[in-house]
Amino acid sequence: MREADETTRQRLAAALREEPATASELAARLDVTPHAVVDHVEHVARSLEGTGEQLLVAPPTCRDCGFSEFDDRANLPSRCPSCKSESIAEPTFTVE
Repeated sequence: MREADETTRQRLAAALREEPATASELAARLDVTPHAVVDHVEHVARSLEGTGEQLLVAPPTCRDCGFSEFDDRANLPSRCPSCKSESIAEPTFTVE
């Protein structure tokens, strides 16, 4: 299938099969917003159920205190609930 014929979600899943990536990296690659990537990633995760593949998420992490127990592991938090820092590493996604 040619890339032009693939949907954004198909291109997203293919990119995540190649290598892990953050929402910002995927957004730049697919020409969508990071928040749109998060919405698409959640759908891709549901689409993979029963296929033998799964979406893996390395959660966001506070660069200042190391906090990584965010309620939504795929979300793009604006600040750390523990130390209130705004220095948050984005979650990383991959399909295996």
